[in-house]
Amino acid sequence: MIFEDEPKPKPREGFQPARLEGWSEADLRAYIAELTAEIARSEAAIAARAHQRAAADAFFRKPGG
Repeated sequence: MIFEDEPKPKPREGFQPARLEGWSEADLRAYIAELTAEIARSEAAIAARAHQRAAADAFFRKPGG
């Protein structure tokens, strides 16, 4: 359960890109696959929140408006 007075987790602050020097081509491709999966997961979370927002907006919309 989430309470209003609890601090919300923040996105990763101070993100530092990985140092790619010395990585093999296979390692780089695996890293890209991991990043791509994380982007897809983030985009799905954004879409879910947008859907929730749209449902809430529709529910609280004033009649005739």
